[in-house]
Amino acid sequence: IFIGLIALSDPPRPEVKEAIEECYSAGIRVMMITGDNPLTAKAVADEIGLKSRGVITGEQLDGMSDEELEKVLEEGINIFARTSPFHKLRILNVLKKQGHIVAMTGDGVNDALALKRADVGIAMGIKGTEVAKEASDIILLDDNFASIRNAIKGGRRIFDNIRKFVDYLLTCNVAEVIVVLLTTIFFPFISLYPAQILWINFITDGLPALALSVDPPRHDIMKRPPRRKGEGIINKKLATLIVAIGVKKSLVVLGTFFLALPFGLQKARTV
Repeated sequence: IFIGLIALSDPPRPEVKEAIEECYSAGIRVMMITGDNPLTAKAVADEIGLKSRGVITGEQLDGMSDEELEKVLEEGINIFARTSPFHKLRILNVLKKQGHIVAMTGDGVNDALALKRADVGIAMGIKGTEVAKEASDIILLDDNFASIRNAIKGGRRIFDNIRKFVDYLLTCNVAEVIVVLLTTIFFPFISLYPAQILWINFITDGLPALALSVDPPRHDIMKRPPRRKGEGIINKKLATLIVAIGVKKSLVVLGTFFLALPFGLQKARTV
């Protein structure tokens, strides 16, 4: 006798689809490694807009060599179903071997190996075990993928602002050093007083630099690819700009002084 039918639905959070789209525009590859049925995994992936050329199961993974897995990953397979935590570790190792920076999520005790090995281990704060949390670099308090996207966006903003801060301070200081050096050697009569140099550093360097450090993110911050691995705050382009603008500023300062010199030495020095 047929009594009834129960269907269970665990829908993705509505903000996840938008978060994945933004990750794609930011050059971030999103992968799903799940213990669920392949059909379930594919259906969820379609719903959230996760792109993949197919689905690989844990059983198929066991029959592959690392070279074959590398080829599969290069072909654009991003969904792995019916997997164990050890499959996660293997996929992680192959991705790192290919030169990728990998962030791995997990919640179980067995996920600790992959979380520890990943460049960024991300544990679930709500349903995650204490072992997973201890092995991770980041704990998601809301277990929400969109929070990972927000963290990437925040990290890019912080890096950009540090770069602006350093760029501005070094440019100003290069100009100051050149002006003080040149005037000390060639025009000792126009050297700035120590109090004036302190004023310049405190007012025109310090306060604007602090303002730059809290700049809001640029509108295209999630529409550009990740920076290269190992790239520092000061790259070749920035170093060139610092020197070029520093020299330009120093020439403008000296030119301004000589234009103001007919009004008297004290006024010209202050200008």
